Amino acid sequence: MNRDEASTSSRTPARGRSTAARQHTLREYNLALVSHALFDAPRPRSRADLAAATGLTRATVSVLVDQLIDARLVRELPPVTPQRAGRPAVPLTPAERTIVGLGLEVNVDYLGGTVLDLTGQVVAQEVVPGDLHGSDPAEVLGRLGALARRLVEEVEAQDMQVAGARLALPGLVDARAGRLQVAPNLGWSSFLPVPLLGLPERLPVEIANEANLAGLAQLAAPGDAAGPAGTRPRSGEPSGDRPGSTPDGAAPPVPSSFLYVSGEVGIGSAIVIDRELFLGNRGWSGEIGHVVVDPNGPRCLCGATGCLEQYAGKDAMLRAAGIALDAPIETFLDALEAGTPSALAAAVSAGTALGRALANFVNLVDIETVLLGGIYTDLLPHLRDAVTTELTTRVLASPWTELDLRPALVADHAAMVGGARTVLRDVVAAPSAWTTGD
Repeated sequence: MNRDEASTSSRTPARGRSTAARQHTLREYNLALVSHALFDAPRPRSRADLAAATGLTRATVSVLVDQLIDARLVRELPPVTPQRAGRPAVPLTPAERTIVGLGLEVNVDYLGGTVLDLTGQVVAQEVVPGDLHGSDPAEVLGRLGALARRLVEEVEAQDMQVAGARLALPGLVDARAGRLQVAPNLGWSSFLPVPLLGLPERLPVEIANEANLAGLAQLAAPGDAAGPAGTRPRSGEPSGDRPGSTPDGAAPPVPSSFLYVSGEVGIGSAIVIDRELFLGNRGWSGEIGHVVVDPNGPRCLCGATGCLEQYAGKDAMLRAAGIALDAPIETFLDALEAGTPSALAAAVSAGTALGRALANFVNLVDIETVLLGGIYTDLLPHLRDAVTTELTTRVLASPWTELDLRPALVADHAAMVGGARTVLRDVVAAPSAWTTGD
C-alpha cells in the first residue's frame, strides 16, 4: 500500500463497515476523490492542482487521471505555458459527447426526453406536446419509451454511451420501490412506471418527482462554462433589470439553499438545502400545490378544496382570464401585456395565492431565496407585486429581511435537465464503474 492509500484509509468513513477496507476499495475512494475535485472545480485543474486539492501524491493523481481519460470521462486541454521554468501544466476538463445521461418526463401537457453530456450541454432532445389529463399510463409510457429509444439510438450512433435515465413524474413518487403513488392531474395512481417504458435492461432507469429534479437542475453543473444547461433569456424581463443581477446583466449565482417552485397545470416545489434535496421521511416533500389557500375555495383534483393549484395553476389562470384551456401560456402573456382586465385580475389572484403559500413556507423554514420556474419564469413580472405584498404582510421576519424572489435559471423542461444531470452526478461520484484500472 502506498502512502496515499494509507492516508486515505483514515479519511474513509468507518460507520457500518463490517470488514477491513481492501486495496481496491481505497483506490475507488481515491478515484472518486480526484473525480469530484476535477468536476466540482469552477475552472480546469491540472494534475498538480488536483494533487494539492486532494492531498494525494502527484504520481498517484497522474495514474488516476489517466484512468479517467481512458474512461472518456475527462479530456486534456492544450498545455498552458508556465510563467516560471518547468513543464507546462495540462488543464483537465469534463469530456464532451462521451458519457451522457438521459432525462425523461411525463407532464400534463407534454412528454419528452433530454440527453446531457458531462459538460452540461444538451446533445439531443425530443418533446411531444399533448393533453395527458386522464390518460392511459400504459399508452403514454409506451410512447415515452419509444421516444427514449430514439434518443438513445441517436447518441449511440455518435459514439456516446448512455449511463442511465431518470423519469420525472408530477406526483407522489416512492423512488425506492419504483412506484408512482398518485399523480392527480394525470389521473394516475399506484403502479410501477418503469416496466411500461419497455426500455432495454442494460439501461438503468429510476423515477423521481418532477419538481425535485427541476430543482436540482438549478444548481450549476460541473463543466458548465456559461450557466446550467437549458438556461435561456426571460421574455419581458431583461436580465440586467432583475433584482440582484450582476453589473454586466448576468443572473447572480444560485445560493446553496433555496425553494424552487414550478408552475404548470400543477404546482410543485423542491427544497434544496446545502445543494441537497430535502425529501422528508418518504420522499414526498414539496407538494406546495396542495397547500390550502382558502378552505372554502374550489375543489381540487386531489379531493381537497382551496388548494394553491386552483388559483395559480396554468388552467386556473387561463380560466380566470377567459382564455381557452388548450391555449399556450403565451396567449395569457400577450393579454397581460395588452392590459386586458380579465388577465390582469387573474394574475393578481394567482400572485396573491402564491404569495400566501410562500409566506407559510418562509415562516416555517426560514429560507431566503425562492426560484420560480416553469410558466412562472416568464410570468414573474406580472406576479411579483401581488406575491411581494403577501410576503411583506404575512412573513413575521419581513421587517428585518427581504426574500430574494427570482426567475429560475433553467426554465425550459427543467425536470428533464435535472434528471439527466442526476444520472451524470452518479457517474462522477462513482467513476470506478467506468474505468479499467486495477
